[in-house]
Amino acid sequence: MPPFRINKILRYPRLDTVLMVEEFIKKHDGEFKKRTLWERLPKKMMYQTFCVIIDYLLYSRKISIDSEGKMGWVYYP
Repeated sequence: MPPFRINKILRYPRLDTVLMVEEFIKKHDGEFKKRTLWERLPKKMMYQTFCVIIDYLLYSRKISIDSEGKMGWVYYP
């Protein structure tokens, strides 16, 4: 079961939005914390939608959050 609650999700992200967030995190690996990363995305979205994407990326082990709260890309197949 995913760590996020499926019945509480207001908006599901589109695939292009998920891919955009993934590419942004890859490009800015370890530079931003969650809120700052959301504010600097090239395309604006609701914060709740962004949180769903981050929960998915954490659950699928594509990103990690360090002790300072900064996000980094860790998925290199």
